[in-house]
This record gives sequence, C-alpha cells and structure tokens, in this order.
Amino acid sequence: QVQLVESGGGLVQPGGSLKLSCAASGNIFDILRMSWHRQAPGNQRELVASITRSGNINYSDFVKGRFTISRDNAKNAVYLQMNSLNSEDTAVYYCNIYGERLIGPKISNFDSWGQGTQVTVSS
Repeated sequence: QVQLVESGGGLVQPGGSLKLSCAASGNIFDILRMSWHRQAPGNQRELVASITRSGNINYSDFVKGRFTISRDNAKNAVYLQMNSLNSEDTAVYYCNIYGERLIGPKISNFDSWGQGTQVTVSS
C-alpha cells in the first residue's frame, strides 16, 4: 500500500501565492513520476505539472511561468509552488505518484492519488 498526504491548500487573493506539498509513504521501491492535477466544479480533472524520476518537467500551458513543480527524493515528496494565482486556478488539487513497489520478490507498479486539497482564489 502507498499512501499520499497532501497539504498547503487554502484561500488566497488574486495575485497571491500558495505552496502545495504531497508526501508518499508505504511500500515504495522506486518513484517514476510525480504530478499535480486539478479539478474545478463541473470540469474534468486536468494535468497541471509533472516531474519524472530523471527530472524531466512538463507544465500545462495555463500554468507555465506561474507554477513550479519540484521533488525531494529523500522524502518521497513533491511540491507545487503557485504564484500569480487567479480565479481560474480555483479547484481541488490532487497529487499523483506512479512508481514501483515490491510484492514478495516481484516488482509491481502502483498509481496512487492524494485525497485532494482545495485551492480557492478570491478577493
């Protein structure tokens, strides 16, 4: 089992900043990719940013230049620094971790989601 715990959401004024954190624990052999997604009411969940084991980073166009994803391999953690927030960024943000775990002598992939953290941008 792999558990993810998210933190850092909240209410912020337009133009403000927030930093989200997500830490993974449990049966983890290796983490291949860490990412953040978001879902606004009435919308589908969408990718915000991702970072691979080798450090390759991908951002969705709507956050480029404003958000920064980073990871701490020693802590099995991923972060999302969000700057210049606007009302369209209001959503529940979810972290996702794709990796490998040991099941007996075998390596098996896992794909785990955090519980979500609410980010509300409003004056």
